[in-house]
Amino acid sequence: MQGKLKNGQKVAIKVLSSESKQGTREFLNELSVISSITHHNLVKLHGCCVDGGQKMLVYNYLENNSLARTLFGNAHSSIRFDWSTRAKICIGVAEGLTYLHEEIRPHIVHRDIKASNILLDKDLSPKISDFGLAKLFPGNMTHISTRVAGTLGYLAPEYAIRGQLTKKADVYSFGVLLLEIVSGRWHTDPRLPLQDQFLLETAWTLYESGDLGSIIDRTLKDGFSTDEAHKFLKIGLLCTQDSPKVRPSMSTVAKMLKGECPVGDKIMRPGLITDVMDLKVRTIEPALQLSVSPSMSPLDNHSLVSNLASAGSTVIRDSP
Repeated sequence: MQGKLKNGQKVAIKVLSSESKQGTREFLNELSVISSITHHNLVKLHGCCVDGGQKMLVYNYLENNSLARTLFGNAHSSIRFDWSTRAKICIGVAEGLTYLHEEIRPHIVHRDIKASNILLDKDLSPKISDFGLAKLFPGNMTHISTRVAGTLGYLAPEYAIRGQLTKKADVYSFGVLLLEIVSGRWHTDPRLPLQDQFLLETAWTLYESGDLGSIIDRTLKDGFSTDEAHKFLKIGLLCTQDSPKVRPSMSTVAKMLKGECPVGDKIMRPGLITDVMDLKVRTIEPALQLSVSPSMSPLDNHSLVSNLASAGSTVIRDSP
């Protein structure tokens, strides 16, 4: 929703669900997290309103909606992203996450980094939004054991399977987002042949065959650096490594993207969505639960995971 302050300034109004305990919990969590932090790559909170069962957060208005709608939703946007704009968005998100992970106390893990939670201002500068699932991370903790929350397709395997949350879960999600921005396609596309549906799997296969550059978005015009785009794809693979210990920190990722430090060549097989076989997946439809079982055939399993990962309403959430 849009609104205006008394001074005429446009604002965005986020209305949260009034029907569930989780809606209240996410509201309070987002309010406590975002009210105390300020960074040019994070949305700015102007205030909040609680009126009976209605709960609202008031943010600065961002003219170009979300990255999901502008980059992937071609029917809804006339914006065309050149390479410099995509690079700026990647670096901006990386710097925003660096701030959350390393520059404030306590550290913050976002838990739901994805294209629809990256908003764009009039200059197409990125702002990380939606802190409803964020976790404060004390400095003396190596990880937090918690119920899984986030969006299938962006979830780090160790978090999706064991509920072990570290800052490296955000790094994994960012890696998937990075691949999306460079390739110009969603992390999952059920319209493609089965072997090509999952972006991360496709990127890894192409990397192994020495043809990673073929996944670069073909709508990009001549004149941009294919070497830099190829470097960004390699960074995406580094961020999505199966072991969280070998994923780089977000500050290192930001430096690699800006060319301030080299990109490592030791890239191993990433943690793939099709490896995650024991997830209990709950859609936002009431009382509907699905599980991916190891006893399913590979084809059935791929099909189910594809449908779940590509559904915009399918999220893995904390229990109410």
